[in-house]
This record gives sequence, C-alpha cells and structure tokens, in this order.
Amino acid sequence: MYVLGLMAVAIMVSAQNPIIQTKFTADPAPMVYNDTVFLYTSHDEDDAFGFKMLNWLLYTSTDMVNWTEHGIIGGVKEPHKTFKWADGHSAWAPQCIARNGKFYFYCPTIYQSKMAIGVAVSNSPYGPFVDALDKPLVYRSNPGDYDPTVFIDDDGQAYLYWGGNGPSFYAKLNEDMISLGSEIEVTSIDFTGTPPEASFTEGPWIWKRDKHYYLAWASRCCPEGIAYGMSDSPTGPWKCKGTIMDPDERSSGNHPGIINYKGGYYVFGFNYAILKQTLSKKYERRSICTTKMTYNKDGSIIKLPWWAETKNLQIGTFNPYNKVEAETMAFSEGVKTETSTEWERNIPWDRGKKVADRLFVTNIQNGDYIKVQGVNFLTGATSIDVSVASLYGGKIEIRTDKIDGKIVGTVEVNTSGEGEVWKTISAPIKKTKGIHDLYFVFRGEKDLFNFDWWKFD
Repeated sequence: MYVLGLMAVAIMVSAQNPIIQTKFTADPAPMVYNDTVFLYTSHDEDDAFGFKMLNWLLYTSTDMVNWTEHGIIGGVKEPHKTFKWADGHSAWAPQCIARNGKFYFYCPTIYQSKMAIGVAVSNSPYGPFVDALDKPLVYRSNPGDYDPTVFIDDDGQAYLYWGGNGPSFYAKLNEDMISLGSEIEVTSIDFTGTPPEASFTEGPWIWKRDKHYYLAWASRCCPEGIAYGMSDSPTGPWKCKGTIMDPDERSSGNHPGIINYKGGYYVFGFNYAILKQTLSKKYERRSICTTKMTYNKDGSIIKLPWWAETKNLQIGTFNPYNKVEAETMAFSEGVKTETSTEWERNIPWDRGKKVADRLFVTNIQNGDYIKVQGVNFLTGATSIDVSVASLYGGKIEIRTDKIDGKIVGTVEVNTSGEGEVWKTISAPIKKTKGIHDLYFVFRGEKDLFNFDWWKFD
C-alpha cells in the first residue's frame, strides 16, 4: 500500500520561492483545515501597472512545497462578483477562518469610493462564498479599513484586526462571525527600543503560541519587511519585538500570513521575483513566498533572511499513483493556468446545462516545464497516463531529479485533426524506484497542447 511510503520522515530539500509561478499572487492568507493548507490569495492581473486586482484565488498543499491551484473563489467583478455592493475593482488582502462547519471569508474592497470590509460565507473551504450581509461589515469612511485578520481564542471569542497606512484597529466578533461584538479600538503597540524598520504599516496577522499572543504586520514602507509584537492578551497592549524579516530593496511591499502546520510554523509573504525575470521596471505583479519560522526559548522569533535565500522542509512525500491535477507543482517556467466551462450540448447551437469548470495548464511552449517535488515511486512505476488537448502537438519528456536529468519516458502528443479535444494518452516508463523530483519538460513548436492531469501506474 502507498501509505507505507508516507511514513518516512520529512526529507531535507530546498523549497523554491516564489511558490506560485503560473499567476501573480499576493497577500497570502493560509488556513489549516483537515491536515491541508488552504492558501487564499489576492491576484495581480498579468497586465497590472498599479494595483489591478479583481478576484481571489485558492491553492492547497499537504506537504508545503507542491501546491494545487483551485482557481477563482470570489471577486469584485462579474462573472465572479461576490459582493454586489462592491465598486468592481480592488479585491485586496482577504483571510478565511473555519467555525462550526462554516467558512468565513473577510475581504477588503471599495464601496462608494471608500474602503470597506465585507464577509462572505461557505459550507466548504473551496467555496462558493456568498455575501453574508449584502452590505459591508466594516464601513466608516476610514481609508485605513483594509487588510483584515481574524482569530478565535481558546475561550471561543473571535477577534477581527485590520488596518493600513496608519494605526491598526480591532474589535470583537459575535459568535455568528458576521457582526461586531464591541466598539472598534485602536491597537496599542509599544515600539520603545525597536528599530524604525519595525514600525507598523499595514497587513496585521494574529495568532497564539503557548501562552503568548502574536501580532505580525508589514513594516516600514517602502520597502516593507515583516515585524511583530507579543502580548499576554488578544487585545494587547503589544510590545514590538523587532522584525521577522528586514525590509529589502528587492521588494517594495510585503504581507505576512503565519500558520502552525504539522508541528512547524511557516511565514508567508511575497516578492517580485517572477516579474523581474522579464521586466526591470517595478509594477505591482507580485509572487507569494514561504519559509519555516522558529522561536527562541522566551517565545521571541528568530529573524529570517530574505525569501530568495531561505530553505524549507518538504513534509512527507508525494503520491504519483493517484490522479494528479496538472496545476499541482512545486515550480514551473513558462506555463500558465486557465479555466474553461464545459457544457452538455443537446443541439449544436444550444450549450445545454453546465457540466463543470475545467482548470488546466496552458501556454505550453518548447522548453517549458513543471516540477513536482519529492515524488515517491516506491518499488517502481511502469507507465503514465496524461490527459491533454492537442493544439500543434509535441511531446512530454518525463525526467527525474533535474530539468536535464534522466529521461524515464516520453509521451507523444500528436495532432489528430479533432481540434482541442481532451484525450488520455498512455506511455511506458522505465522502471523508476524511490524518491525523486519529477520534471515534465515540454518539447515541440508553437503552442503545443493543454495539460489537464497525470497519473503513474
């Protein structure tokens, strides 16, 4: 049984940052639920110059290095408009939390030319999320009412923190999670004896470890680092303890998201590394990063180096014998992801009813690749199935351990004259045992094909 292979301890490997390469993502909001990390993100459009953000995305992982995209789960513009009252732009930094079998999604956006915080609810962490109030939860003509973070204490009391370009604010939430249970207060943070790069700018994030409460934030714009404070109470006062990560000229912004997952603490933020691969001028096209975070004995946090210099641990190994969505990857180059709606057609000119939304890898050209990290082939794989829709045809080289590593199999994708029809292709694999990084390297001319899923046998 494959489960035996998962009993191995975490393997020492470096995690490549940024962790998402197929889209520009920012404002990470990780949530742990049912042994899975749900990473909710804002989304910078590919043509963004300033902040062009219309929807929120979701990614999941069970090993902290291989991430599966689930597409758009909400937004401020049709066809994904969650809040009908929203002005239709500025889908800023969200956060999601679970309570009593429901999932509450707190989202800042613009209402009547002013900042507002809305709340949507779902029965599933994957959505769909529906506006819980048909109006903002927080709306008081304050330009700093954005970047919400939510926390439920051990006694069941929930708190909402937020704030940017000024002080941070907080209020209690009622048990229904969609109404405030107290007056709005200004967060008290003592910066005595701390460096200027630790000053509060925006993006608060609250959590608890042992008896200590922590509040992190994006610090001293610009550039922004990540700083934090500690308290004995979820309402403060907070004592600033310095920075988790110093500001760096390689990234004007930052935004912390911090979780405890399977015994380890992880901090998320973002940089501009993917943008800078092709453009030297700075635009707001950001990319989420993560690394492991550790504590001193007194509960203070050990300072981290900048994202590009950090390493991480993969938790367990990856199972290649289940059907794996092609948009699951540890790293990639060149490819993008796209969603298309499939319809049940009764007659050629009638789409019929909607069957499903298919999310797949596209924009595949010669030399592009997808990497899946720490794949456990156990005693050996002998074949692979892939689902593709051919454009101009091409092939997939199955390589191990590095992009120019050993070729263990090749999938030939031919043009059949059927157009972009999804089909499953099987190919033999040289028997491959043990744990390897897996590379799908694409070869051919023009736009090759679209890639939906794969599975080893």
